Amino acid sequence: MNRIPFEQVHECLARVLRSLGFSDERAQLSARLLAETTCDGVYSHGVNRFARLVAMVRNGSVDSASKPRAVARFGAMQRWDGQRGPGNLNAHAAMAQAIALSREHGIGCVAMANTNHWMRGGTYGWQAADAGVIGICWTNTMPNVPAWEGAEPAIGNNPLVIAVPRTSGHVVLDMAMSQFSYGALESYRSRGELLPVEGGFDAAGKLTRDPGAIENSQRLLPIGFWKGSGLAVMLDLIAATASLGNATNQIANDPLRETGLSQVFIAIDPRTLGESARLEQVAEEVVSSLHRSRPTTEGVRVRYPGENTLRLREENRRLGLPIEDAVWAEICRM
Repeated sequence: MNRIPFEQVHECLARVLRSLGFSDERAQLSARLLAETTCDGVYSHGVNRFARLVAMVRNGSVDSASKPRAVARFGAMQRWDGQRGPGNLNAHAAMAQAIALSREHGIGCVAMANTNHWMRGGTYGWQAADAGVIGICWTNTMPNVPAWEGAEPAIGNNPLVIAVPRTSGHVVLDMAMSQFSYGALESYRSRGELLPVEGGFDAAGKLTRDPGAIENSQRLLPIGFWKGSGLAVMLDLIAATASLGNATNQIANDPLRETGLSQVFIAIDPRTLGESARLEQVAEEVVSSLHRSRPTTEGVRVRYPGENTLRLREENRRLGLPIEDAVWAEICRM
């Protein structure tokens, strides 16, 4: 495992993206978002996913030069066509527009069709919180999770992100609809580790902690069993109807051809109604109540969503980004 300085990783990724037709500005932003994902400890969706992005640009699934465009507007809501551009750039632009709309209307919503994998969904929650607004966003995906009582993939893993700004550390939830994402399974398998809890079914239909067995069966365990399955369906329906884009059943079940996704980005600025000081107080009271609660393990503090991210961000900025030797060698060859 290498520890590579953030700036070196950023520039290396940007150099590869420029060679694939990204403008310098867009290459720099896309590379920064990927490097920040690894820096924040979401290793499955940062640098480790870069080779897949490159492959999708080369096979035509991602158009490196395309930018999203608005196709319909009404008040605080807009519908966009992502034109199959790079997913993280499209998502970053859509959340930026939702934030701008919230400044004007108190709330803003951008529903985007025809886009690509946004990499780490939490990126756009942190983006909203850094701007001082509440952020909510989600995406549909290819069918890669069985619906409850189903034996084959039929619903998407449809990540949901909710972020609330807080001066001393934003509260950011970034969750998939399965107990573990495929990226997380891959990370555990590559390290030769079992999952900490059961995460899916093996080929015989038995719950297991073996990440490889779950990858082979393609039977991830939805969060909350039938509840997670139902939530995945509803997120897919809202994204597809709001954007007039593809639903999960219309997306190719192939990681290198997973394109034409539908996504929703919502920003809420409660400060438009006043009481800014009270808003900050509410967030502090919630976090303080969690920190005061009794943990199950002595010496371990109960954490709020996003708290561990801040710790890993500081550690990885200071020590360098942890990147597997084979992954870094492949990127350098690009």
